[in-house]
Amino acid sequence: MVSERFIKNLQEDYALKRKEIKARLREFKQKGKSSNRELFEELAFCILTANASAKMGLRAIEAIKDIIHKGTAEEISKAIKGSHRFWRIRPAFIYETREYLKKEYKLDIKRILSSYKGHPYELRDFFALNKKIKGIGFKEASHFLRNIGYRGYAILDKHILNCLYEFGVLEKNVRPSNRKDYLYIESKMKKFSKEINIDIDELDLLLWSRQTGEILK
Repeated sequence: MVSERFIKNLQEDYALKRKEIKARLREFKQKGKSSNRELFEELAFCILTANASAKMGLRAIEAIKDIIHKGTAEEISKAIKGSHRFWRIRPAFIYETREYLKKEYKLDIKRILSSYKGHPYELRDFFALNKKIKGIGFKEASHFLRNIGYRGYAILDKHILNCLYEFGVLEKNVRPSNRKDYLYIESKMKKFSKEINIDIDELDLLLWSRQTGEILK
């Protein structure tokens, strides 16, 4: 059970950060209007942030912006060596995912997104469970979709899980290892967001900022 004192503290923090949080969410919505090439770059960013950090992902994306669409795995690896802890394996994930999306969908990510209109869970499943899309599980699939303007997904990284556990929303602090576990924890977070009257997308950024001190993507 979350104490009233904590809820009040969280709501006060939200009041201070609400304007910045809403502005960030508007940026995400605008990002969703980008070209297919830019949407793929966002997907690659999420591949790079898994078990790393947003800042590390941003540095790596900047390093490969000129070769991300045509470079080999080896060329991408060379470009991010020194700026990313997984410089050997993540480039292969990006390359293989890019080639799969080119072959099967002509890199038309917008078509993929529109084909699941009205089916948010199935849309996330496409990215999270598709073995041809490398390095993307439920957390990063949620991250990618949030970053291009989709709403209602929980991004259950270590920062969010730590907060939910500390607040008593979760009985134990364990990362979800499958779809069932992810949906269960996500449902707990959604219930909590309704109880404190803070939208789940805004709550996600709020909790993340409390752990990291920043409101990044």
